[in-house]
Amino acid sequence: MQINKIRMRETVISYTFLAPILIFFTIFVLAPMIMGFVTSFFNYTMTDFTFVGLDNYVRMLNDPIFIKSLINTVIIVVGSVPVVVFFSVFVASQTYEKNVIARSFYRAVFFLPVVTGSVAVTVVWKWIYDPLSGILNFVLKSGGVINQNISWLGDKQWALLAIIIILLTTSVGQPIILYIAALGNIDNSLVEAARVDGANERQVFWQIKWPSLLPTTLYIAVITTINSFQCFALIQLLTSGGPNYSTSTLMYYLYEKAFKLSEYGYANTMGVFLAIMIAVISFAQFKILGNDVEY
Repeated sequence: MQINKIRMRETVISYTFLAPILIFFTIFVLAPMIMGFVTSFFNYTMTDFTFVGLDNYVRMLNDPIFIKSLINTVIIVVGSVPVVVFFSVFVASQTYEKNVIARSFYRAVFFLPVVTGSVAVTVVWKWIYDPLSGILNFVLKSGGVINQNISWLGDKQWALLAIIIILLTTSVGQPIILYIAALGNIDNSLVEAARVDGANERQVFWQIKWPSLLPTTLYIAVITTINSFQCFALIQLLTSGGPNYSTSTLMYYLYEKAFKLSEYGYANTMGVFLAIMIAVISFAQFKILGNDVEY
């Protein structure tokens, strides 16, 4: 009886300490998610709140700008996630072999864009991409790669690629740090044993190191995918979805419908679609990469 009272008291105390964060989560996370899903079935604007059933979803699937934004988003995800993973593994494996000072220097260099504000990053890249005085056009013209200046953010042929390049520079910092930490947790005795048995460096990496990096790779792939699907700040600050929606993403189009045109119901419909899409892809990544992961 006394033990039950002690357990009850511990449970009450535990939930008392958890209460503030649970209340915060319920009010600012769970409730908005439920409201967003419910209002996706309404024509929810500043002047109207009428139940329309699945009309918003039908409209969404027949909206050419939504389809264009979806394609752009998929291109960003497909073009950035594999590059981030493989580039981060390569840099981390090379950096880990350096001495402590050099390792710290490279970690700071690659992580700097992550901790730098989005506005500061976009200002620098806007100057780099400037069609008249930008350093990128200057370097390419000096090297004979191009004959005339390119409007990187104003030409629909190059604008999305320019956004992906910026996204890559701001996305590799954390994965590199995580991979360096993961490499430090690998049992060196296994590496040395493989080398003694005659394995070259490539075989050591793929047979010994890579399996140990799979949990980190799974985490990085999922997080990078989610961040790529939610690409918004760069679009808003640099192109506003232009030219002619060639850089519009699902997040930016959702923002445009909700906060510029006040079509909250339709915007919530796209939000529900985006959430389901991210959940499905994340589940697929867990199934593909998670089968070989040992925790």
